[in-house]
Amino acid sequence: MTGTTPDAAADFTPAERARGRALRRAQLPWALGGRLAGLALTLLLGLTPVGAGLVTATGSWFGGSRTAAVLAGSAALVVLGQALQLPFGARVRTVRARYGLVTQGWSGWALDTLRGLGLALVLFPPIALGLFALTGWSPQRWWLPAAGAAALLTVVLSFLHPLLIEPVFNRFTPMPPGEPRTTLLALAERDGVRVRDVLVADASRRTTALNAYVSGFGATRRIVAYDTLLTTAEPREVELVVAHELGHVKHRDVPAGTALGAVGAAVAVAVLGLLGSWRPLLDAAGAADAADPRALPLLAALAALLGALSGPAQCAVSRRIEARADLHALELTGDAEQFVAMQRRLALANVSDVDPPRALELLFATHPSATRRIAAARAWQAARARSAPERRASPGESVV
Repeated sequence: MTGTTPDAAADFTPAERARGRALRRAQLPWALGGRLAGLALTLLLGLTPVGAGLVTATGSWFGGSRTAAVLAGSAALVVLGQALQLPFGARVRTVRARYGLVTQGWSGWALDTLRGLGLALVLFPPIALGLFALTGWSPQRWWLPAAGAAALLTVVLSFLHPLLIEPVFNRFTPMPPGEPRTTLLALAERDGVRVRDVLVADASRRTTALNAYVSGFGATRRIVAYDTLLTTAEPREVELVVAHELGHVKHRDVPAGTALGAVGAAVAVAVLGLLGSWRPLLDAAGAADAADPRALPLLAALAALLGALSGPAQCAVSRRIEARADLHALELTGDAEQFVAMQRRLALANVSDVDPPRALELLFATHPSATRRIAAARAWQAARARSAPERRASPGESVV
């Protein structure tokens, strides 16, 4: 589904395009500013003695042991990072509320923020403690077992995310028996995808945005639809959204992404092992070696920098995967017109910039723009129409 030419004017009015652009321009400085501010703070703490002083000070509050320094220092990094993001996140929320995308009150937003902080505090300090147990074992070769552990942890978290983390932020209820549930299960069966259940997420208590996804592995796999999608979109459009998500399952995108993420995590740890033992960086951070808890902010800063640098490549891979899932939805349903209608509905309901600047799309977009997806669907429809005369049904066979 490449080589198509988007034409925003063909499917969206000037007012619709202007509304999406206005939201993007209003929230981008705050969203991007939050990213840059977070990275700047991490680099400040990791590449100067400020972070070492923070680890030493917080560790001394809990006895001054090496374990206390690692646990307290990592918790302090999490809290500082989250605190810095608060004004940026609040501003983005305010902007989105002006465009009717927010239904949640400030108290609910604050509770979600505390939940996110709690999850980070549950995960990051124990990981840091395990990491420094390895650096204590060998300040030079710690990254060898750490790389394997990072890959394993990536796989475990990918499996546990739908079971333990998603329910922290949303309530999921089984879709009641009826035609919508039957239709979606039949769609999955026709696609050869085993699905345990169809769940409805209570997204409407936070947003008016529309979405659906397929979550879990094997016996835990389920179709999840936002309640906003079910109450807003036409049934056929809901089918097409789910067909797209089934495409991810059919092409094993989650296992492949998890495997790729595991490899990426292992490589990142190896790079950290190389950079974290470089004397100029250790001196700048005020740490003796990689086993010194004062090196924790340095390792966190290097990890954040690697993540930022790899972001555009990850986005490029994601856009290709999403385009492939779009193609799967079209081939499964054979309904390009409803696909276009679905993309229009999603774009307008989510107040998307349907034709963003190419540079922004390349750097930050995980999905193709709405106009590119629509253009690709029309190209698929045209190619199918051209090949139709060549297809001949045998007696009793229908061509879909």
